[in-house]
Amino acid sequence: MTAASAAAAAYIVAALLFILSLAGLSKHETAKPGNVFGIAGMAIALIATVGLVVQDISGTSLLLLVVAVLIGAAIGLWRARVVEMTGIPELIALLHSFVGLAAVLVGWNGYLEVEAGGDPSAALTGSEAGIHSGEVAVGVFIGAVTFTGSIVAYLKLAAKIKSNPLMLPGRNWLNLGALLAFVILTVVFVIEPTLPVLAVLTVLALALGWHLVASIGGGDMPVVVSMLNSYSGWAAAAAGFLLSNDLLIITGALVGSSGAYLSYIMCKAMNRSFISVIAGGFGNEGSAASGDVDYGEHTEISAEDAAELLREADSVVITPGYGMAVAQAQGAVAELTRKLTDRGVQVRFGIHPVAGRLPGHMNVLLAEAKVPYDVVLEMDEINDDLAATSVVLVIGANDTVNPSASEDPGSPIAGMPVLRVWEAERVVVFKRSMNTGYAGVQNPLFFRDNSRMLFGDARERVEDILRSL
Repeated sequence: MTAASAAAAAYIVAALLFILSLAGLSKHETAKPGNVFGIAGMAIALIATVGLVVQDISGTSLLLLVVAVLIGAAIGLWRARVVEMTGIPELIALLHSFVGLAAVLVGWNGYLEVEAGGDPSAALTGSEAGIHSGEVAVGVFIGAVTFTGSIVAYLKLAAKIKSNPLMLPGRNWLNLGALLAFVILTVVFVIEPTLPVLAVLTVLALALGWHLVASIGGGDMPVVVSMLNSYSGWAAAAAGFLLSNDLLIITGALVGSSGAYLSYIMCKAMNRSFISVIAGGFGNEGSAASGDVDYGEHTEISAEDAAELLREADSVVITPGYGMAVAQAQGAVAELTRKLTDRGVQVRFGIHPVAGRLPGHMNVLLAEAKVPYDVVLEMDEINDDLAATSVVLVIGANDTVNPSASEDPGSPIAGMPVLRVWEAERVVVFKRSMNTGYAGVQNPLFFRDNSRMLFGDARERVEDILRSL
Protein backbone atom coordinates (compact mmCIF):
# COMPACT_ATOMS: atom_id res chain seq x y z
CA MET A 1 0.00 0.00 0.00
CA THR A 2 1.38 3.40 -0.96
CA ALA A 3 1.60 6.30 1.49
CA ALA A 4 -1.14 8.15 -0.41
CA SER A 5 -3.60 5.25 -0.28
CA ALA A 6 -2.83 4.62 3.41
CA ALA A 7 -3.48 8.29 4.15
CA ALA A 8 -6.75 8.18 2.20
CA ALA A 9 -7.93 5.17 4.22
CA ALA A 10 -6.93 6.89 7.47
CA TYR A 11 -8.84 10.00 6.40
CA ILE A 12 -12.02 7.98 5.89
CA VAL A 13 -11.69 6.49 9.40
CA ALA A 14 -11.01 9.94 10.87
CA ALA A 15 -14.00 11.45 9.08
CA LEU A 16 -16.29 8.72 10.44
CA LEU A 17 -14.94 9.32 13.95
CA PHE A 18 -15.65 13.06 13.60
CA ILE A 19 -19.24 12.30 12.62
CA LEU A 20 -19.60 9.95 15.61
CA SER A 21 -18.11 12.68 17.79
CA LEU A 22 -20.73 15.22 16.71
CA ALA A 23 -23.48 12.67 17.32
CA GLY A 24 -22.14 11.89 20.79
CA LEU A 25 -21.76 15.53 21.78
CA SER A 26 -25.44 16.17 21.06
CA LYS A 27 -26.49 14.51 24.37
CA HIS A 28 -25.24 14.73 27.96
CA GLU A 29 -25.15 10.96 28.39
CA THR A 30 -22.93 10.38 25.32
CA ALA A 31 -20.79 13.53 25.50
CA LYS A 32 -17.70 11.81 26.96
CA PRO A 33 -17.59 9.03 24.33
CA GLY A 34 -18.22 11.70 21.69
CA ASN A 35 -15.22 13.64 22.92
CA VAL A 36 -13.08 10.49 22.81
CA PHE A 37 -14.17 9.83 19.21
CA GLY A 38 -13.13 13.36 18.27
CA ILE A 39 -9.72 13.02 19.92
CA ALA A 40 -9.12 9.67 18.22
CA GLY A 41 -10.16 11.03 14.84
CA MET A 42 -7.83 14.02 15.15
CA ALA A 43 -4.92 11.82 16.27
CA ILE A 44 -5.39 9.55 13.24
CA ALA A 45 -5.68 12.56 10.93
CA LEU A 46 -2.49 14.15 12.27
CA ILE A 47 -0.48 10.92 12.06
CA ALA A 48 -1.69 10.23 8.50
CA THR A 49 -0.98 13.78 7.35
CA VAL A 50 2.50 13.89 8.86
CA GLY A 51 3.24 10.46 7.39
CA LEU A 52 2.14 11.68 3.97
CA VAL A 53 4.08 14.93 4.16
CA VAL A 54 7.39 13.43 5.30
CA GLN A 55 7.51 11.46 2.05
CA ASP A 56 8.20 14.69 0.16
CA ILE A 57 10.39 16.66 2.57
CA SER A 58 13.62 16.11 4.40
CA GLY A 59 16.39 17.89 6.25
CA THR A 60 15.59 21.38 7.46
CA SER A 61 11.94 21.28 6.38
CA LEU A 62 11.30 18.08 8.32
CA LEU A 63 13.01 19.52 11.38
CA LEU A 64 10.87 22.67 11.20
CA LEU A 65 7.72 20.54 10.93
CA VAL A 66 8.62 18.49 14.01
CA VAL A 67 9.52 21.60 16.01
CA ALA A 68 6.25 23.31 15.02
CA VAL A 69 4.20 20.27 16.06
CA LEU A 70 5.98 20.00 19.40
CA ILE A 71 5.60 23.72 20.17
CA GLY A 72 1.92 23.67 19.23
CA ALA A 73 1.26 20.55 21.31
CA ALA A 74 3.07 22.01 24.33
CA ILE A 75 1.13 25.29 24.17
CA GLY A 76 -2.16 23.43 23.73
CA LEU A 77 -1.55 21.13 26.69
CA TRP A 78 -0.44 24.04 28.86
CA ARG A 79 -3.48 26.18 28.09
CA ALA A 80 -5.86 23.26 28.57
CA ARG A 81 -4.38 22.57 32.01
CA VAL A 82 -4.39 26.13 33.35
CA VAL A 83 -7.58 27.58 31.85
CA GLU A 84 -10.49 28.06 34.25
CA MET A 85 -13.98 26.99 33.20
CA THR A 86 -14.96 30.65 33.10
CA GLY A 87 -12.16 31.26 30.60
CA ILE A 88 -13.27 28.58 28.14
CA PRO A 89 -15.45 30.92 25.99
CA GLU A 90 -12.65 33.39 25.29
CA LEU A 91 -10.15 30.54 24.78
CA ILE A 92 -12.43 29.02 22.14
CA ALA A 93 -12.78 32.41 20.44
CA LEU A 94 -8.99 32.72 20.40
CA LEU A 95 -8.62 29.23 18.91
CA HIS A 96 -11.07 30.18 16.17
CA SER A 97 -8.80 33.10 15.30
CA PHE A 98 -5.91 30.65 14.76
CA VAL A 99 -7.99 28.71 12.24
CA GLY A 100 -8.81 31.92 10.40
CA LEU A 101 -5.18 33.02 10.37
CA ALA A 102 -4.11 29.60 9.09
CA ALA A 103 -6.59 29.88 6.20
CA VAL A 104 -5.22 33.32 5.30
CA LEU A 105 -1.64 32.02 5.32
CA VAL A 106 -2.58 28.98 3.23
CA GLY A 107 -4.32 31.26 0.72
CA TRP A 108 -1.35 33.58 0.45
CA ASN A 109 1.01 30.63 0.13
CA GLY A 110 -1.14 29.27 -2.69
CA TYR A 111 -0.94 32.63 -4.47
CA LEU A 112 2.84 32.89 -4.06
CA GLU A 113 3.38 29.36 -5.37
CA VAL A 114 0.96 29.41 -8.30
CA GLU A 115 -0.16 32.87 -9.41
CA ALA A 116 3.12 34.58 -8.48
CA GLY A 117 5.17 31.77 -10.05
CA GLY A 118 7.10 30.78 -6.93
CA ASP A 119 6.84 27.07 -7.85
CA PRO A 120 7.12 26.51 -11.61
CA SER A 121 5.91 22.92 -11.24
CA ALA A 122 2.61 24.20 -9.79
CA ALA A 123 1.81 26.48 -12.74
CA LEU A 124 -1.80 26.26 -13.97
CA THR A 125 -3.47 27.40 -17.16
CA GLY A 126 -6.98 27.98 -18.46
CA SER A 127 -9.97 27.19 -16.26
CA GLU A 128 -7.81 25.49 -13.62
CA ALA A 129 -5.92 28.74 -13.05
CA GLY A 130 -9.18 30.66 -12.67
CA ILE A 131 -10.58 28.11 -10.21
CA HIS A 132 -7.42 28.25 -8.13
CA SER A 133 -7.48 32.05 -8.03
CA GLY A 134 -11.12 31.93 -6.93
CA GLU A 135 -10.23 29.46 -4.17
CA VAL A 136 -7.41 31.75 -2.99
CA ALA A 137 -9.69 34.80 -2.85
CA VAL A 138 -12.53 33.01 -1.04
CA GLY A 139 -10.19 31.24 1.39
CA VAL A 140 -8.35 34.44 2.30
CA PHE A 141 -11.61 36.36 2.72
CA ILE A 142 -13.30 33.80 4.99
CA GLY A 143 -10.11 33.28 6.98
CA ALA A 144 -9.48 37.00 7.50
CA VAL A 145 -13.08 37.64 8.60
CA THR A 146 -12.82 34.73 11.04
CA PHE A 147 -9.45 35.93 12.35
CA THR A 148 -10.34 39.50 13.31
CA GLY A 149 -13.92 38.61 14.26
CA SER A 150 -12.62 36.01 16.70
CA ILE A 151 -10.09 38.45 18.13
CA VAL A 152 -12.89 40.94 18.89
CA ALA A 153 -15.02 38.16 20.43
CA TYR A 154 -12.06 37.18 22.63
CA LEU A 155 -11.54 40.79 23.75
CA LYS A 156 -15.24 41.19 24.59
CA LEU A 157 -15.53 37.89 26.42
CA ALA A 158 -12.34 38.60 28.37
CA ALA A 159 -13.71 42.07 29.27
CA LYS A 160 -10.70 43.73 27.64
CA ILE A 161 -13.06 45.93 25.61
CA LYS A 162 -16.66 46.97 26.23
CA SER A 163 -19.37 44.46 25.32
CA ASN A 164 -21.70 47.18 23.99
CA PRO A 165 -22.23 47.07 20.22
CA LEU A 166 -20.22 49.43 18.03
CA MET A 167 -22.76 51.76 16.39
CA LEU A 168 -21.02 53.41 13.41
CA PRO A 169 -23.18 55.64 11.18
CA GLY A 170 -24.52 53.57 8.27
CA ARG A 171 -22.93 50.42 9.63
CA ASN A 172 -25.33 48.16 7.74
CA TRP A 173 -24.37 49.82 4.47
CA LEU A 174 -20.70 49.46 5.39
CA ASN A 175 -21.17 45.69 5.75
CA LEU A 176 -23.09 45.40 2.49
CA GLY A 177 -20.53 47.57 0.71
CA ALA A 178 -17.70 45.38 1.97
CA LEU A 179 -19.44 42.24 0.69
CA LEU A 180 -20.04 43.84 -2.71
CA ALA A 181 -16.42 44.97 -2.86
CA PHE A 182 -15.33 41.40 -2.05
CA VAL A 183 -17.32 40.04 -5.00
CA ILE A 184 -15.84 42.65 -7.34
CA LEU A 185 -12.28 42.08 -6.11
CA THR A 186 -12.68 38.31 -6.47
CA VAL A 187 -13.78 38.67 -10.08
CA VAL A 188 -10.87 41.01 -10.77
CA PHE A 189 -8.43 38.63 -9.06
CA VAL A 190 -9.65 35.66 -11.09
CA ILE A 191 -9.19 37.65 -14.30
CA GLU A 192 -5.86 39.19 -13.31
CA PRO A 193 -4.37 37.68 -10.09
CA THR A 194 -2.07 40.44 -8.88
CA LEU A 195 -0.55 41.14 -5.49
CA PRO A 196 -2.27 44.54 -4.93
CA VAL A 197 -5.74 43.06 -5.52
CA LEU A 198 -5.16 40.22 -3.05
CA ALA A 199 -3.68 42.66 -0.51
CA VAL A 200 -6.70 44.97 -0.73
CA LEU A 201 -9.06 41.99 -0.44
CA THR A 202 -7.23 40.80 2.68
CA VAL A 203 -7.34 44.20 4.38
CA LEU A 204 -11.04 44.56 3.48
CA ALA A 205 -11.84 41.15 5.02
CA LEU A 206 -9.86 41.92 8.17
CA ALA A 207 -11.79 45.18 8.63
CA LEU A 208 -15.13 43.50 7.93
CA GLY A 209 -14.49 40.74 10.47
CA TRP A 210 -13.65 43.30 13.12
CA HIS A 211 -16.73 45.41 12.37
CA LEU A 212 -19.14 42.46 12.15
CA VAL A 213 -18.43 41.23 15.68
CA ALA A 214 -17.84 44.68 17.19
CA SER A 215 -21.38 45.58 16.05
CA ILE A 216 -22.93 42.75 18.09
CA GLY A 217 -23.87 43.40 21.72
CA GLY A 218 -22.78 41.39 24.74
CA GLY A 219 -26.17 39.70 25.13
CA ASP A 220 -25.67 37.94 21.80
CA MET A 221 -22.04 36.89 22.37
CA PRO A 222 -22.84 33.17 22.94
CA VAL A 223 -24.41 33.14 19.47
CA VAL A 224 -21.35 34.93 18.11
CA VAL A 225 -19.04 32.23 19.50
CA SER A 226 -21.15 29.59 17.78
CA MET A 227 -21.20 31.65 14.58
CA LEU A 228 -17.42 32.05 14.61
CA ASN A 229 -17.14 28.29 15.08
CA SER A 230 -19.05 27.97 11.82
CA TYR A 231 -16.83 30.54 10.11
CA SER A 232 -13.70 28.69 11.23
CA GLY A 233 -15.12 25.49 9.73
CA TRP A 234 -15.69 27.09 6.36
CA ALA A 235 -12.22 28.66 6.54
CA ALA A 236 -10.75 25.19 7.14
CA ALA A 237 -12.75 23.79 4.20
CA ALA A 238 -11.45 26.58 1.97
CA ALA A 239 -7.89 25.73 3.04
CA GLY A 240 -8.64 22.08 2.26
CA PHE A 241 -9.53 22.94 -1.34
CA LEU A 242 -6.27 24.87 -1.75
CA LEU A 243 -4.24 22.04 -0.24
CA SER A 244 -6.22 19.29 -2.03
CA ASN A 245 -6.82 17.70 1.37
CA ASP A 246 -10.11 15.78 1.40
CA LEU A 247 -10.21 15.35 5.18
CA LEU A 248 -9.76 19.06 5.79
CA ILE A 249 -12.66 19.74 3.42
CA ILE A 250 -14.88 17.18 5.18
CA THR A 251 -13.92 18.36 8.67
CA GLY A 252 -14.40 22.01 7.75
CA ALA A 253 -17.81 21.30 6.25
CA LEU A 254 -18.88 19.37 9.39
CA VAL A 255 -17.76 22.17 11.70
CA GLY A 256 -19.18 24.89 9.44
CA SER A 257 -22.61 23.33 9.00
CA SER A 258 -23.02 22.20 12.62
CA GLY A 259 -21.91 25.62 13.88
CA ALA A 260 -24.35 27.37 11.56
CA TYR A 261 -27.20 25.12 12.69
CA LEU A 262 -26.38 25.65 16.37
CA SER A 263 -26.31 29.42 15.77
CA TYR A 264 -29.72 29.18 14.10
CA ILE A 265 -31.18 27.21 17.02
CA MET A 266 -29.83 29.73 19.52
CA CYS A 267 -31.16 32.67 17.51
CA LYS A 268 -34.61 31.08 17.47
CA ALA A 269 -34.42 30.54 21.23
CA MET A 270 -33.47 34.20 21.74
CA ASN A 271 -36.01 35.54 19.24
CA ARG A 272 -33.17 36.99 17.21
CA SER A 273 -32.87 37.11 13.44
CA PHE A 274 -30.24 34.62 12.27
CA ILE A 275 -29.33 36.87 9.34
CA SER A 276 -29.14 39.88 11.66
CA VAL A 277 -26.63 38.24 13.99
CA ILE A 278 -24.34 36.74 11.34
CA ALA A 279 -24.40 40.05 9.46
CA GLY A 280 -23.23 42.02 12.47
CA GLY A 281 -26.62 43.07 13.81
CA PHE A 282 -27.96 44.11 10.40
CA GLY A 283 -31.28 45.88 10.77
CA ASN A 284 -30.95 46.17 14.53
CA GLU A 285 -30.14 49.75 15.44
CA GLY A 286 -30.10 48.92 19.16
CA SER A 287 -31.10 51.06 22.10
CA ALA A 288 -29.48 52.61 25.04
CA ALA A 289 -29.50 50.76 28.30
CA SER A 290 -31.89 52.26 30.79
CA GLY A 291 -29.52 52.17 33.74
CA ASP A 292 -30.81 55.45 35.24
CA VAL A 293 -34.41 54.23 35.81
CA ASP A 294 -35.48 54.28 39.45
CA TYR A 295 -36.97 50.86 40.27
CA GLY A 296 -37.18 51.51 44.00
CA GLU A 297 -35.31 49.72 46.77
CA HIS A 298 -34.13 46.12 46.80
CA THR A 299 -34.59 43.86 49.84
CA GLU A 300 -31.71 41.81 51.23
CA ILE A 301 -31.96 38.39 52.85
CA SER A 302 -29.55 36.35 54.95
CA ALA A 303 -28.45 32.80 54.22
CA GLU A 304 -30.32 31.61 57.32
CA ASP A 305 -33.59 33.20 56.12
CA ALA A 306 -33.04 31.73 52.65
CA ALA A 307 -32.62 28.31 54.24
CA GLU A 308 -35.91 28.81 56.11
CA LEU A 309 -37.66 29.54 52.78
CA LEU A 310 -36.24 26.33 51.35
CA ARG A 311 -37.37 24.29 54.38
CA GLU A 312 -40.95 25.39 53.80
CA ALA A 313 -40.83 24.96 50.01
CA ASP A 314 -42.60 22.22 48.08
CA SER A 315 -40.72 22.90 44.85
CA VAL A 316 -37.50 24.71 43.99
CA VAL A 317 -36.11 25.78 40.63
CA ILE A 318 -32.46 26.81 40.31
CA THR A 319 -31.50 29.06 37.40
CA PRO A 320 -27.70 29.28 37.13
CA GLY A 321 -25.66 31.81 35.17
CA TYR A 322 -22.14 33.00 34.57
CA GLY A 323 -21.79 34.04 38.22
CA MET A 324 -22.07 30.40 39.28
CA ALA A 325 -19.14 29.58 37.01
CA VAL A 326 -17.07 32.46 38.35
CA ALA A 327 -17.66 31.36 41.95
CA GLN A 328 -17.19 27.66 41.05
CA ALA A 329 -20.36 27.03 43.01
CA GLN A 330 -21.60 24.01 41.03
CA GLY A 331 -20.38 21.52 43.65
CA ALA A 332 -22.17 23.30 46.49
CA VAL A 333 -25.28 23.69 44.31
CA ALA A 334 -25.25 19.95 43.59
CA GLU A 335 -24.99 19.20 47.33
CA LEU A 336 -27.89 21.59 48.02
CA THR A 337 -29.91 19.77 45.36
CA ARG A 338 -29.27 16.40 47.01
CA LYS A 339 -30.09 17.69 50.51
CA LEU A 340 -33.37 19.28 49.41
CA THR A 341 -34.35 16.19 47.42
CA ASP A 342 -33.73 14.03 50.50
CA ARG A 343 -36.15 16.30 52.37
CA GLY A 344 -38.85 15.60 49.76
CA VAL A 345 -38.52 18.92 47.92
CA GLN A 346 -38.84 18.78 44.14
CA VAL A 347 -35.68 20.43 42.75
CA ARG A 348 -35.15 21.23 39.09
CA PHE A 349 -32.87 23.45 37.06
CA GLY A 350 -33.91 25.95 34.41
CA ILE A 351 -31.21 26.50 31.79
CA HIS A 352 -31.45 29.43 29.42
CA PRO A 353 -30.02 28.73 25.92
CA VAL A 354 -27.37 31.44 26.40
CA ALA A 355 -26.71 31.09 30.13
CA GLY A 356 -23.02 31.74 30.65
CA ARG A 357 -20.97 32.86 27.68
CA LEU A 358 -20.87 29.66 25.71
CA PRO A 359 -23.56 27.26 24.46
CA GLY A 360 -23.97 24.49 27.05
CA HIS A 361 -21.77 26.26 29.61
CA MET A 362 -24.10 25.60 32.55
CA ASN A 363 -24.89 22.05 31.44
CA VAL A 364 -21.19 21.17 31.50
CA LEU A 365 -20.73 22.63 34.99
CA LEU A 366 -23.74 20.77 36.39
CA ALA A 367 -22.70 17.50 34.76
CA GLU A 368 -19.23 17.97 36.26
CA ALA A 369 -20.89 18.27 39.70
CA LYS A 370 -22.91 15.09 38.99
CA VAL A 371 -26.33 16.75 38.98
CA PRO A 372 -28.78 14.19 37.48
CA TYR A 373 -29.52 14.92 33.82
CA ASP A 374 -33.27 14.44 34.24
CA VAL A 375 -33.66 17.47 36.55
CA VAL A 376 -31.75 19.82 34.21
CA LEU A 377 -34.40 21.33 31.94
CA GLU A 378 -34.28 23.82 29.11
CA MET A 379 -36.06 27.18 29.35
CA ASP A 380 -39.06 26.06 27.27
CA GLU A 381 -39.50 22.98 29.48
CA ILE A 382 -39.51 24.87 32.79
CA ASN A 383 -40.99 28.30 32.07
CA ASP A 384 -44.65 27.30 32.36
CA ASP A 385 -44.00 25.66 35.75
CA LEU A 386 -42.40 28.68 37.40
CA ALA A 387 -45.72 30.24 38.44
CA ALA A 388 -46.41 27.16 40.60
CA THR A 389 -42.90 27.06 42.10
CA SER A 390 -42.35 27.87 45.79
CA VAL A 391 -38.81 29.26 45.51
CA VAL A 392 -36.54 30.11 42.61
CA LEU A 393 -32.83 30.44 43.31
CA VAL A 394 -31.16 32.69 40.73
CA ILE A 395 -27.47 31.89 41.09
CA GLY A 396 -25.29 34.30 39.17
CA ALA A 397 -27.78 34.90 36.35
CA ASN A 398 -28.82 38.38 35.27
CA ASP A 399 -29.83 39.08 31.68
CA THR A 400 -31.47 35.66 31.23
CA VAL A 401 -34.02 36.40 34.02
CA ASN A 402 -34.60 40.08 33.21
CA PRO A 403 -38.30 41.06 32.90
CA SER A 404 -37.30 44.02 30.70
CA ALA A 405 -36.90 41.61 27.81
CA SER A 406 -40.67 41.07 27.68
CA GLU A 407 -41.98 44.21 29.40
CA ASP A 408 -39.80 47.05 28.06
CA PRO A 409 -39.87 47.48 24.25
CA GLY A 410 -37.04 50.01 24.51
CA SER A 411 -34.66 47.67 26.30
CA PRO A 412 -31.51 46.51 24.44
CA ILE A 413 -32.60 42.92 25.18
CA ALA A 414 -36.27 43.48 24.21
CA GLY A 415 -37.81 40.41 22.59
CA MET A 416 -35.28 37.97 24.01
CA PRO A 417 -37.10 35.06 25.70
CA VAL A 418 -36.10 34.82 29.36
CA LEU A 419 -36.85 32.59 32.33
CA ARG A 420 -39.96 34.08 33.95
CA VAL A 421 -38.68 33.55 37.49
CA TRP A 422 -40.63 36.55 38.83
CA GLU A 423 -43.83 34.49 38.50
CA ALA A 424 -42.72 32.21 41.35
CA GLU A 425 -43.90 32.67 44.93
CA ARG A 426 -40.42 33.69 46.11
CA VAL A 427 -37.17 34.53 44.29
CA VAL A 428 -33.74 34.60 45.93
CA VAL A 429 -31.04 36.21 43.79
CA PHE A 430 -27.41 35.32 44.53
CA LYS A 431 -25.23 38.22 43.43
CA ARG A 432 -21.98 39.92 44.38
CA SER A 433 -23.42 43.42 43.95
CA MET A 434 -26.19 45.38 42.26
CA ASN A 435 -24.11 45.88 39.11
CA THR A 436 -25.74 45.25 35.74
CA GLY A 437 -25.18 42.05 33.78
CA TYR A 438 -23.03 41.42 30.71
CA ALA A 439 -25.48 43.23 28.43
CA GLY A 440 -25.23 46.35 30.62
CA VAL A 441 -28.97 46.40 31.43
CA GLN A 442 -30.42 46.94 34.91
CA ASN A 443 -32.71 44.15 36.09
CA PRO A 444 -36.04 45.22 37.66
CA LEU A 445 -36.42 41.69 39.05
CA PHE A 446 -34.11 42.68 41.90
CA PHE A 447 -36.59 45.29 43.13
CA ARG A 448 -39.80 43.23 43.02
CA ASP A 449 -41.81 42.52 46.16
CA ASN A 450 -41.28 38.77 45.96
CA SER A 451 -37.52 39.03 45.30
CA ARG A 452 -34.74 38.96 47.86
CA MET A 453 -31.04 39.69 47.27
CA LEU A 454 -28.41 37.43 48.85
CA PHE A 455 -25.06 39.20 48.35
CA GLY A 456 -21.60 37.66 48.34
CA ASP A 457 -19.70 34.84 46.71
CA ALA A 458 -22.25 32.32 45.38
CA ARG A 459 -20.38 29.25 46.61
CA GLU A 460 -19.94 30.69 50.12
CA ARG A 461 -23.60 31.69 50.34
CA VAL A 462 -24.79 28.25 49.17
CA GLU A 463 -22.49 26.63 51.73
CA ASP A 464 -23.97 28.93 54.41
CA ILE A 465 -27.44 27.73 53.43
CA LEU A 466 -26.31 24.11 53.61
CA ARG A 467 -25.02 24.64 57.14
CA SER A 468 -28.32 26.23 58.15
CA LEU A 469 -30.29 23.33 56.68
